[in-house]
Amino acid sequence: MKAMVMTKFGPPDMLQLQEVAKPVPKDNEVLIRIHATTVTAADSELRGLRFPLAYQLAMRMYVRFVLTKPVILGQELAGEVEAVGNHVTRFRQGDQVLGWTGLRLGAYGEYICLPENGVLAIKPPTIIYEQAAPLPVGGLDAVFLMKKGHIQSGERVLINGAGGSIGAFAVQLAKYYGAEVTGVDSTEKLDMLRSLGADHVIDYTREDFTRSGKTYDVILDVIGKSSFSCSIRSLAPNGRYLLANPPLSHRMRGQWMSRSSGRQVLFWTPRSASEYAEDFKFLTGLIEAGRIQSVIDRCYPLEQIAEAHRYVDSGHKKGNVVITVNQNDNT
Repeated sequence: MKAMVMTKFGPPDMLQLQEVAKPVPKDNEVLIRIHATTVTAADSELRGLRFPLAYQLAMRMYVRFVLTKPVILGQELAGEVEAVGNHVTRFRQGDQVLGWTGLRLGAYGEYICLPENGVLAIKPPTIIYEQAAPLPVGGLDAVFLMKKGHIQSGERVLINGAGGSIGAFAVQLAKYYGAEVTGVDSTEKLDMLRSLGADHVIDYTREDFTRSGKTYDVILDVIGKSSFSCSIRSLAPNGRYLLANPPLSHRMRGQWMSRSSGRQVLFWTPRSASEYAEDFKFLTGLIEAGRIQSVIDRCYPLEQIAEAHRYVDSGHKKGNVVITVNQNDNT
């Protein structure tokens, strides 16, 4: 099969199209013919090894000694089940599915094997593969964080980094819950945020939301670049500060803050298989009802994935960048 292989850490050109062995499903696995995947900011960071020094060595060790070789990046996908292992009961050949690969990665290829009890669900029939591919990471993470924030109708919610894959879903979910939503991102993304229902938008290149004097019941920080202390001061009493990708220092300060004040600091955390299944059911239900949608900025074929990474590296991505893999069937 064809796959984009990461030959080493570095710029996008380190991703090269190669012929690799087609995987064979184990007894508890399904073989998926991938139709679409995505390039997330996390994929870009991993390829470029853009992590704090404390984590770089650990990531090098993980890629060298744990990941299956050759190293194929990619975390989320939509495709069709081509074969199932002997013990699989949840899925059958021909099922259209979407899923998250977790730390095994591997979605930048024509086929992948995933365990049936992993983060895997039936694709909503109302959307095509390209629209389904962004749901397992951006969509599920936004669902988890919005639920954790216990958003109530009429509350004021600010989303910092609202124009990315998680943020675009979070804006729509906050509106679904009845919140008054403020989206923060760069100039070129503000119109998109308005189209998703944001009541207010802030251009972070011109204004720092933490200096406006306004307070919010919930602040979701997707990108983690705002001052922790200033963001806390922008919370209303009993407000909730949600961190999608917090550094260790924010986690430690957040635990102390949650114990010493009425404000809560809440983090993304791994979930159980049953929790993922519940969130998938909720998310796909909203998709089928037309309450939320995937925001797709650009689509690239698998062969141009290095160019897609360059675009994500630029920081201008609006919503999601999708990669089409097998294009013969797009239902």
